[in-house]
Amino acid sequence: MKELLLLRHAKSNWDDPSLTDHERPLAPRGRRAAPAMAQRMMSEGIVPDLVLCSTARRTRETWALADGHFDAARIRPVVEYHEDLYLSSPRTMMHRARQSGGIAERVLIVAHNPGTHELACMLAGSGDDLLHDRMARKFPTGSLARLRLPIDRWEALAPGIGELVDFIRPKDLDRADELRL
Repeated sequence: MKELLLLRHAKSNWDDPSLTDHERPLAPRGRRAAPAMAQRMMSEGIVPDLVLCSTARRTRETWALADGHFDAARIRPVVEYHEDLYLSSPRTMMHRARQSGGIAERVLIVAHNPGTHELACMLAGSGDDLLHDRMARKFPTGSLARLRLPIDRWEALAPGIGELVDFIRPKDLDRADELRL
């Protein structure tokens, strides 16, 4: 059994029109959301063995802010940066997971929409209907889809085989904090 985690980069900043899309940084809201998502992942034991990250600045920053939480816990996933994940299609992301997954049990892809959203919907053949509906409507920046895959090898990754185990949005984390107060 494998798990694929799909993380859309956190909220990016559009303030500097001189920057290319590839070089846009995170917005303050994104710099808060990325570590909060990592903290939630750590608290639930959702730790990737391998991280496949787009080379765009906003995805690299998202991972760097999240990685601090894993690093503090002395958990060191292998991290690979791939140009082909920048604004990639779901098929490209699936191909990258098949090629790079190796012996990893849990792979995290940090990438962009619409590909991340489309891949999550393409793979999620089963799971909680409410999660499916929420994810199908919108995959906001900083959101994480967790898919359980009944495969032994990443090469067997195919549309429809995943079970959507969880779908977490940054605003869900905010609500959880409010409930604890």
